[in-house]
Amino acid sequence: MREIASKGQLRLAYFRWAVVTVPLMLLLGFASGKLAPSGDENPWFVQLVKPEIMPPGWAFGVAWTILYAMMGLALALVINARGSRGRGLALLVFVVQLALNLAWTPVFFGLHKVDTALLIIGALVVLVLVTILLFWRVRRVAGLLLVPYLAWLGFAFVLLYQIDALNPNAESLVPSRTVDQIEIR
Repeated sequence: MREIASKGQLRLAYFRWAVVTVPLMLLLGFASGKLAPSGDENPWFVQLVKPEIMPPGWAFGVAWTILYAMMGLALALVINARGSRGRGLALLVFVVQLALNLAWTPVFFGLHKVDTALLIIGALVVLVLVTILLFWRVRRVAGLLLVPYLAWLGFAFVLLYQIDALNPNAESLVPSRTVDQIEIR
């Protein structure tokens, strides 16, 4: 026998998932950002020549906080859509894109690999587009919640492409955190 839940019960189930997924997304984003100092806290980044379209440093924290919260809400919608066709694949692709997302900050700010970071963002754009389509099939609102994320990634790709062009020797500006420095006197 199949039980039918009321709208209130469905909302409550979604809320319970959102209470977990939104803080989880924010925590993962914060943890990724702490693996290597970012923005003006990073001496290497400070020395890079920045393009004219570069937003102020505070804008990145605000944007990513909003985007991670929206990702958490979208994830909760899809997790809560038990029995929906395509839900498993949608969640799998979401996890893969999230892993790439979280890897970007340590690669760029920690390892100073601008070209690799550019490849990661390119792959992210494709994976997030696929995630949006898969989420849309499960819950349209979940797909729509990821559209600003895709737009931000597109902007980040352009920004990083310009940083790469303006800084052909970016890797050698300041040694990465993975390089041991020993001073002998």
